[in-house]
Amino acid sequence: MSKNILVISASLRNGSNSDMLADEFMRGALESGNKAEKITLRGKCINFCKGCLACQKTGKCVINDDMAEILPKMQQADVICFASPVYFYDMCGQLKTFLDRTNPLFPAEYNFTDIYFLITAADTEQSASEGPLKGMQGWIDCFENAGLKGVVCGLGAEKPGDVKSMPAMNEAYMLGKQA
Repeated sequence: MSKNILVISASLRNGSNSDMLADEFMRGALESGNKAEKITLRGKCINFCKGCLACQKTGKCVINDDMAEILPKMQQADVICFASPVYFYDMCGQLKTFLDRTNPLFPAEYNFTDIYFLITAADTEQSASEGPLKGMQGWIDCFENAGLKGVVCGLGAEKPGDVKSMPAMNEAYMLGKQA
């Protein structure tokens, strides 16, 4: 049965390592007969959450920016895959701001159950992924029907393109195939 898969790449660098992992995940998902779309946060206008909680009553955010077209896609997706570089041992700020803006989904009906997370870091230590994983798990915990189904860590990816020669590329592809 074909799934509706949404891949969200948070890197602001064109051709970044995390973006390459996102492309591999998507390639695997498409080859398995799924419908897949990739959204790149680069070039999107996504403002900070105001914390007004109006969305909890209306189901819509009061901020008029690019999240208005992304949120329905998230809501309708069966699977969501996030890709982020590690900045200062956490997910990048763009992804954190994005996740904060998904607050309208919290009280809503949503389809997604499977969440995947692709991480790249210049650091070679596994501990570099702990901060991003903790933050992502905190977001997932707010959606009781969702669970973290897979993680790929491209560690030691310092320069753009470094991840191409790493096992993380095949791991991302294989996760996409099984999503």
